[in-house]
Amino acid sequence: MNHNLKYYYKTFSENFTVKKPWDTIIIFVLNILITIPIFIILHQNLIQFNWYFHLDRVLIFVVLVIVIQLILQALRRIILIGVFIYLIALLFGTLFGKYNFQTVSEEYQTMMYTMAYNPYPQDIIVDKLLPFPNKSKIISAIDFENPKVRDFAIMAVNKYFKDEKRYHDYSTLIQCFAVFKEINNNWNYVSDPKGKEYIASASESVRYLSGDCDDHSILMAAAVRSIGGIPRLIHTDGHIYPEILIGKRADMETMNYLIKKVLFPKESNGKTIHYHIDERGNVWLNLDYTAKYPGGPFMKEEILSALTLD
Repeated sequence: MNHNLKYYYKTFSENFTVKKPWDTIIIFVLNILITIPIFIILHQNLIQFNWYFHLDRVLIFVVLVIVIQLILQALRRIILIGVFIYLIALLFGTLFGKYNFQTVSEEYQTMMYTMAYNPYPQDIIVDKLLPFPNKSKIISAIDFENPKVRDFAIMAVNKYFKDEKRYHDYSTLIQCFAVFKEINNNWNYVSDPKGKEYIASASESVRYLSGDCDDHSILMAAAVRSIGGIPRLIHTDGHIYPEILIGKRADMETMNYLIKKVLFPKESNGKTIHYHIDERGNVWLNLDYTAKYPGGPFMKEEILSALTLD
């Protein structure tokens, strides 16, 4: 009986032990996947010695690869079992759930891009708490339930980013970015009548896509809200601009990747994503009329008051 048990155990072990060179290849691939993000962190935080051909960074990378390879080799059996279980879980998710191989790839790319090009929130300077100017008139002008506003937003949604269905968790934000693209690509700045503050409703501005900063903000807020987004208006000294609620910091990491690599790669190339974080940790992205991509530069940084529309 004991002889049979030993025989079956030996057969089981032989069948489920990964043979070389496959185990070495798996370990090395894991090594590279782990080494790259660690290298980015070290590269950004260690002093650069400006050696020829960046040999200091090459040396750091080589040392990391060697050290991590030794650690992984020492834990080879545990790691290979873990990889096997993880692949089975991913296969199950691919067939029956939402978390699949493509999701893992996108999340890894997002993490890498965020580490390499991490946006930082702009400093918020609040001098004094002021009531929002013309608050009642502006709220009334944001007529997001007007069919003209809703039709305009739907037109924009059907015009831009229709194929980006992979990021279903952020579909509403992507559709709001389509609205942003349509408005900001076509907005014509027109001043108010001299000596008079003229506040146009969203259903009025949607016809010609023209007006001053408050007209733009009103239309953006109304169109965004008409398709499920949460906008707010920021009042600075002599200027009003719209923002959109992104979510928390983790959501901003994904948005950073989507804006710069998927949705607005040309417009945002080499540029910074600008946003604010409120007292509850919510991230708000700038949608000012001067920007060609969501999160463009702030025209004025000093915040005097804010009007949230939800």
